[in-house]
Amino acid sequence: MLNPTTITLLFLLFAIVMFVLEKIPLALTATIVAIGLNLTGVLDASGTFAGYINSNVILCVGMFVVGQALFETGMANKIGGIVTKFAKSERILIIAIMVIVGVMSGFLSNTGTAAVLIPVVCGIADESGYSRGKLLMPLVFAAALGGNLSIIGAPGNLMGVDAMENLGMKTSFFEYLPVGGPMLLIGILYFAVIGYKFLPDTKGEGTADTGKDYSQVPQWKQITSLVVLIVVILAMIFEEQIGISLQVSACVGAIVLVAAGVISEKAALQSIDLKVVLLFGGSLALAKALETTGAGTLIADTIVGALGADPRSMIIATVISCSCAYATPIGMPANTMVVGLGGYKFNDYMKSGLPLIAVSFVICMVLLPILYPFFP
Repeated sequence: MLNPTTITLLFLLFAIVMFVLEKIPLALTATIVAIGLNLTGVLDASGTFAGYINSNVILCVGMFVVGQALFETGMANKIGGIVTKFAKSERILIIAIMVIVGVMSGFLSNTGTAAVLIPVVCGIADESGYSRGKLLMPLVFAAALGGNLSIIGAPGNLMGVDAMENLGMKTSFFEYLPVGGPMLLIGILYFAVIGYKFLPDTKGEGTADTGKDYSQVPQWKQITSLVVLIVVILAMIFEEQIGISLQVSACVGAIVLVAAGVISEKAALQSIDLKVVLLFGGSLALAKALETTGAGTLIADTIVGALGADPRSMIIATVISCSCAYATPIGMPANTMVVGLGGYKFNDYMKSGLPLIAVSFVICMVLLPILYPFFP
């Protein structure tokens, strides 16, 4: 009969293989692992489901609602439209799009930001005669790059933070910014100077779904959604000074928006991405099993311990590298969204994405050893 350590390692192997192949949804894989660990006796019910109500899951839920208010009221659409409208050339427009999407993705849903601004950019391209192909790909790449500006920029960021906290390490709201910030900045400069030449000059197909008509949304709702988002972010930045945790700040922001009628209860609940919650919760169950069975220590001693490397550097390197999904149309949801609208082929992603991966790799190889040395 297999011992708990072996069972945990087998489930870890299963999770890695299924996450890479994506033959079934990622959230389903994580759920299978969590339930499997319970059925095999590795975890009890408490250990199995504790991850689903982890404080960082609550942070995700709160920010889903706060971010959705910005989308629901049309404020995100308005911000994107105002800024991009003043771009006088295609290249300047690319820079403007990447700045807007990158910054917004640092504090909102990457996929949500892309989904809201894709129709805006398509409309601008069609009206001005600019190529959709040269505008949409930088948009989705900026969504990935921007996710590394803060710990709430992407679900993987929070998983990394949770791992560091479990090891007794102190983290901050801008834990990934020292690497993520330069990556976004240099990524934008790269497309403005060199990467622009690798973008496909295509017009795309079909018409972007312009979605909801925001003209009837009261202006006070739009302003309130933006103000609440800014206040919540500031509260998170100054968490130690005000003595309110990130999770509580996110929940307070969500409560204010629903209570004030800026976003309906139904819309708030629909904004919560259960796929992320299930992926997060299931992954934390596996992490718990790795900890309690000693499998995690075994892996660490084998891979990291023998080198004496700092776990923080390993975690941050892993999280940052996971965001570099530029080279295929299935690397991340936003990539897939623009395949038809941009008229892209698989090779288009390779031509534009691989050089950006190389640029990101160089930045990481320069900054990571300095900021997070493996051997401090």
